[in-house]
Amino acid sequence: MSRLIHFEIHVEDMERAKKFYSEVFGWTFEDWSEYAGMPYFGAVTGDEKEPGINGALMQRQSPPPEEHQPMNGYACTMGVEDFDSVEAMITKNGGKVAMPKHALPGMAWQGYFIDTEGNIFGVHQPDENAK
Repeated sequence: MSRLIHFEIHVEDMERAKKFYSEVFGWTFEDWSEYAGMPYFGAVTGDEKEPGINGALMQRQSPPPEEHQPMNGYACTMGVEDFDSVEAMITKNGGKVAMPKHALPGMAWQGYFIDTEGNIFGVHQPDENAK
């Protein structure tokens, strides 16, 4: 069986994107540009002892997605402990709501956002009392 082991977020402004993901989710970054031959920063998303994967921010090679266009790719979803406080951090740091918080009944709260680079991502707070 093959598991997802890495992700890449395509960005136009590397410093703006690093600031967004660092401020909102606490990610740290390592410069791997020399290996990639382009601006490419490894994203450390959490403690290696916890479930999850690391990824990278890479320089966008084509025009960014247009507003309101359908998704054409994968949506990464971040697990959080407090949806509302994360949503506040997202909007404070230049992100936008794409699909408001909604209940996955008996499982979680889910919502989707647009980062500073025009990419869509999800936020997921487990809560068996969600209705």
